[in-house]
Amino acid sequence: MNASVVLTSAASKRLIAKGVAAHPGVKRALGEGRIVITRGTTNAFVAEELTGAPIDRGAYAAGFIDQRWNVNARVGETEEIVLVHGRPANETLDQTLSALVAGDVVIKGGNALDPWGVVGVLLASATGGTVGRYVAAALARGVDIVIPISVSKSIHTSVVDLSQEMGAGRMSLHNGLACGIFPLHGQIVTEVEALHLLFGVDAVHVASNGIGAGKGSVSLLVYGEAAAVSNAYEFAASLREEADVELVGRA
Repeated sequence: MNASVVLTSAASKRLIAKGVAAHPGVKRALGEGRIVITRGTTNAFVAEELTGAPIDRGAYAAGFIDQRWNVNARVGETEEIVLVHGRPANETLDQTLSALVAGDVVIKGGNALDPWGVVGVLLASATGGTVGRYVAAALARGVDIVIPISVSKSIHTSVVDLSQEMGAGRMSLHNGLACGIFPLHGQIVTEVEALHLLFGVDAVHVASNGIGAGKGSVSLLVYGEAAAVSNAYEFAASLREEADVELVGRA
């Protein structure tokens, strides 16, 4: 059975977040280990799914592009969320980094997804921001990196190649912040993986974007057993009124 599904930007974020919560490694770390949920718009939805409580999504946003390009004056109003055995932990960055071990999970979003499954993370900070804080330690110790990212961020060139061309010092002209880009490898969860994790269906990304309510949307072909496809279709329809991240607030 086949179904055509259109997801708004917010619906995609909620679907991906639920897929992350269903990821076997995340479920294991939620019960037995430590999870770091780094800042980001999709990760705000992930934090809600993993903590079971709403958060201030606008203050949790980072690394985004909007009409002000990529500056969020509210960054720093909330701390990154660290869960130890499923409960929020009041730790310093140094304490978290010291405690991370194999089997723990760092959840890190991205800005681009290339055809080879490499995620690009824009780097506006001179010291690499979230990537600089967590990625090297995670890779050194065998900590899982789970990457929630929409297929709408698909690009048609190599992130690795781009990383050799970009960088703040190489930009003569730039809108917003001049950035480098980091090739991030990990366990990717897009809408496609989320649907498979939640319903056991397969999906293909067939189109992106639109106008009005369809701005930023993705269109998917979902296929599989009839009952599973029906369940996935109904769930996607239930997300239609999901509210997106609201960035209006204290400056």
